[in-house]
Amino acid sequence: MKKELHIFFTALMFYTRIPCPKNIDHNPNYLNKATRYFPLIGWIVGSISFLAFYIFSLFLSAEIAVILAIIASILTTGAFHEDGFADVCDGFGGGWTKEKILMIMKDSAIGAYGAIGLVLLFLLKFKLLSASVLLFQTGDPFSVLLIFLLFVSAHALSRLAAISIIFTHEYSRDDASSKSKPIAKSNTWKEVLGAFFFGLVPLFVLSYFKYQILLVLLPVFLTRYFLARYFQKWIDGYTGDCLGAAQQVCEVIYYLSILLVWKFF
Repeated sequence: MKKELHIFFTALMFYTRIPCPKNIDHNPNYLNKATRYFPLIGWIVGSISFLAFYIFSLFLSAEIAVILAIIASILTTGAFHEDGFADVCDGFGGGWTKEKILMIMKDSAIGAYGAIGLVLLFLLKFKLLSASVLLFQTGDPFSVLLIFLLFVSAHALSRLAAISIIFTHEYSRDDASSKSKPIAKSNTWKEVLGAFFFGLVPLFVLSYFKYQILLVLLPVFLTRYFLARYFQKWIDGYTGDCLGAAQQVCEVIYYLSILLVWKFF
């Protein structure tokens, strides 16, 4: 139990800015095992984001509350995944060889592709999340619970989609300098089972209110498949930035899928 707590706090420290016990560090062995808790971190980030939304929605419009909820999630993670998304936009937008793409992604400066990508990403996330929240604000006693599950399931499932790439593909960089390198080591059934358990539970709970919601798994994992295939084609695998980009894209696809499923099914 003590070891599992250490692994969990390692995941919490690596993927968020939430303070952790002083004895927790970036031990490569624990970082590798921490992949099992990545979707669980989504529960925490999603809960914080929902809490911000709920508090601000009490005296502000739902759309403003959504913006503040997005800000809360960014502050919680330190823009960890958004930064990866921007790097991927720059790298794959400006590079035409594996070496060039990896070099651009390693550059801390943001380019035109990254800036444009982030603007479009946040616009999409804001509009889709706002529409999803309004859809769930039915006025019945369960509406708050539905919105809470919407936030948590979006963050958990998108993180599952992203982290599952390490179970099926190889790490692209040859050097060991990347901070994401330790999570790319061989994973056991504990990492796979833990990731899928924590990634799917919130969605299954949400599907209790409308079982057709489970259909969102199809577009989310199709997106994950094509992203991984794209990364494999150009850089022979993935990097930490690729995982961050996959999380962000799959989160947006999740909100879009929720709207489509709720409307047509």
